[in-house]
Amino acid sequence: IYFLDLIQYRELSNKIANFWGTIQASLFPWLEEELLPLTNQHRQLVSILELIRIEDFIPWNCQWMGRPLASRKAIARAFVAKCIYNLPTTRKLHQDLQTDVNLRRICGWESRKDIPSESTLSRAFKEFAEAALPQKAHEALIKISYEDEVIGHLSRDSTAIEGREKPQYEGNSIDSKMRSKKKRRAGRPKKGEKVEPKEKTRIQKQAEGMTLEEMIKDLPIRCDKGSKRNAKGHTVSWNGYKLHLDTADNGIPISAILTSASVHDSQVAIPLAAMSATRVINFYDLMDAAYDVKEITEYLVGLNHVPIIDANPRRNLDLQQNLKAESKARRVLNWKPAEAIRYNQRSSAERSNARLKDEFGARNLRVKGSKKVFCHLMIGVLVLSADQLLRLIT
Repeated sequence: IYFLDLIQYRELSNKIANFWGTIQASLFPWLEEELLPLTNQHRQLVSILELIRIEDFIPWNCQWMGRPLASRKAIARAFVAKCIYNLPTTRKLHQDLQTDVNLRRICGWESRKDIPSESTLSRAFKEFAEAALPQKAHEALIKISYEDEVIGHLSRDSTAIEGREKPQYEGNSIDSKMRSKKKRRAGRPKKGEKVEPKEKTRIQKQAEGMTLEEMIKDLPIRCDKGSKRNAKGHTVSWNGYKLHLDTADNGIPISAILTSASVHDSQVAIPLAAMSATRVINFYDLMDAAYDVKEITEYLVGLNHVPIIDANPRRNLDLQQNLKAESKARRVLNWKPAEAIRYNQRSSAERSNARLKDEFGARNLRVKGSKKVFCHLMIGVLVLSADQLLRLIT
């Protein structure tokens, strides 16, 4: 495990080292001559902007009549700065652009009068959400960084995202839908009674050959209520969404999917695996007990991956007792199998989720609507990926 991580670290760091050397040797000295003294945050912002090149993914907009549009490239760089500075609102970003000369000029505005209004920033953000701008930039960054590279482990997990919306449901509420279904009595059907075949689950449909686009489109993304059991064994609930991530050993997010808060983690495992397979090559998939489903294991084996999933005994009392006895025997013998040692690498997913919330704005969610929410979160995922890449050499 450590030998594989060392090879991956060296190969990936060599790629970023050339980029970092160019910034230190030429870009930073030029900026220090043109601007005021640069702080550490300014240097971090410049390095990340040069690495992700988000302005390259903005579609060209030809306008023949009317007032010229505000520079969408500068606005995109400003929203990246908002994420790096962990600013809570667009209004605070607008204020900082007016007071911080270096920040304003790094984003692309020379004077205060060039800065667009808050409403213009919000309209531009809506355009970025519709065009999936950060998703495209993140996909390109991962493919370029991991070209001809191999990842040892991908850790799959989700994190709760609290929204500022009221829970919504398609059609009637869940309770009314359950009441509308007529439950059939268990046992042998009556003479002449037609028994409808049991509908396939979402995971079974995914495993039967749905495309990635079909799987993502089938997942609900509306704001609703979710609940889960935390590390202390208490059940917590929230209104909002879930962000599902595939994270590499070095803490770099590889793929991300947004769903409703009520969606179970296992329903997003196959789409995430399919998305990551188009971007990187990995050997092992690490997942907790929520992903212990036969169809998921078979799908990952079909991708030539080795799934390492924590066993979920569910209501099988015999299996629960066997797992406890096995765990106790391992502690007595002071022995861990290779799968258990590899499973410890899954902590990288927890660290990435924590950094995304604490440092890159996932807790400062002020927008409404799944597209805007995903755009806000993906800017954080993009910045987190670039920051982790730069940490490999700095």
